[in-house]
Amino acid sequence: METTTAQTRAKTTYSLAELDKETTFGGMGREKARDVPQIDLSNFEARKEEIADQLWKASTEIGFFQLINHGIPQSQIDEAFEFTERFFNLPMDVKAKYPLEKGTNSGWEYKAQVRPSTGTADNKESYQITTPRMAPLWPTGEELPGFKAVMLAFERANWALGMKVLSCFALKLGFAPDFFTEAHDPLSPEYQSTLRLIHYMAMENAKPEDFTGWRAGAHTDFDCLTLLHQRPGQGGLQLCPGKEATGGELEWTDVPPLPGVVTCNIGDMLMRWSDDKLQSTLHRVRMPREDEYLGPRYSLPFFCQANKDAIIQGPGKKYDPITAKDYLWQRVTANAL
Repeated sequence: METTTAQTRAKTTYSLAELDKETTFGGMGREKARDVPQIDLSNFEARKEEIADQLWKASTEIGFFQLINHGIPQSQIDEAFEFTERFFNLPMDVKAKYPLEKGTNSGWEYKAQVRPSTGTADNKESYQITTPRMAPLWPTGEELPGFKAVMLAFERANWALGMKVLSCFALKLGFAPDFFTEAHDPLSPEYQSTLRLIHYMAMENAKPEDFTGWRAGAHTDFDCLTLLHQRPGQGGLQLCPGKEATGGELEWTDVPPLPGVVTCNIGDMLMRWSDDKLQSTLHRVRMPREDEYLGPRYSLPFFCQANKDAIIQGPGKKYDPITAKDYLWQRVTANAL
């Protein structure tokens, strides 16, 4: 019992340390130009070792990278954005029928996510799709015809792309080629990767004080890998490399939304799985400036989160083994303290 208690205390201490670090990231900071690497995934199998080297370099240096020739057709991305806009245009009382329940990461929420870095709610609403939990959470065909089919297809396309990228990290870490694919098995009831639809509120007719907050406060992601689709013209995403987020005034780089590009970042789960060789990257969504586009902003992140029963431990065993379920529970509950 004492050993179990000590292990629990150590795991909680790790989660709280991550949370404490995040509370220091709320300042405006300075802006700094950085190159976000673009990595070409064409002819993937023949070029896998070369691509893996490029991904590793980007992930250990800046923690963000952008994928081109990634295999998801632009028409499918455009369709997903179109249906995302339709969903958020539904009446509030319809969306409220499909609420996000605490700890499930499935369903709709409105201005409910509070970042430790800011202490205030993000200026957005979102709808989470985690497939094993979705049975009661899909809008009906009468409310939004075609939505479920479009989103299930888009979810699976992002999963397949995420597994390609993670197979490169498996190669670099010395794991079996399908190590991360098996740890993110979508046919398992323990599957917990999530497609998230996000609507940041429009800022037309906003008062000057409305521009002082954040659309999304500074944070790192809890997952292994995030794939982000942005709409051209709807910017605001900024990054600060994890290795540079060590205190003092942080320096932030805009990541403009580009057509045909999927923007990716390393999450905390993969950082632990790599024995901290790969650094999760701090990012935020700033408010638009008054001379910029002030309409609504939509984005579509896909979070590769290992199945609940997957065991997280790096090749060097820097940290004790922990299930993905327990790891995410600790991070979420620490975030709620």
